[in-house]
Amino acid sequence: MSLIQAVVSAVAPHPAVERIELVGSRAEGRATSWSDWDFAVWTRDFAAVAAALPELLARFEPLVQQWDRLGEEYCWMLLLAGPVKVDLIFPGRLHEKEPPWRPARENLDELDAHFWDWVLWLRGKEAAGKTELVEVELEKLFGHLLGPLGVERQPGSVAEAVESYRAARERAERRFGVSVRREVEQAVAPTLASAP
Repeated sequence: MSLIQAVVSAVAPHPAVERIELVGSRAEGRATSWSDWDFAVWTRDFAAVAAALPELLARFEPLVQQWDRLGEEYCWMLLLAGPVKVDLIFPGRLHEKEPPWRPARENLDELDAHFWDWVLWLRGKEAAGKTELVEVELEKLFGHLLGPLGVERQPGSVAEAVESYRAARERAERRFGVSVRREVEQAVAPTLASAP
């Protein structure tokens, strides 16, 4: 079964799901090897579907499942082994952007998951030559996540973002006396350095 068939067969049977379909670069034939798999999901009861997503998608054994903190519409993001990024976008379900991270002992793992999901997505934009978008997103990454972690200078590339993040994460781990799990980094980081 293809990933498309697997995702559709996992989500479509929910009684509140009206339709789910592949959209974006994968559907339009513009994808690079880093491109995510975007699915649009229409529902008659968004709250019910949202609550059910972790169970519906458990079969994929995701490294990460989380809502996009900065999306204009609600988007449930999965990071699978591979790594493979899957986004379930809910058209018309407007989402209020969340404030920048406030790093704390309790949220460093969540922050780490957000970072690696974000840079994997950004690497795909780099590979596609979307220079202006990458610059805008790096500025956003700095303001929302890296700056709050103590990084002093906005990175100029995904590679610089990774380098500055690792150093800042190490400082945060010492400060809060915790260790962030490395499974997500181990899945994503080797891919970032590979050629298109």
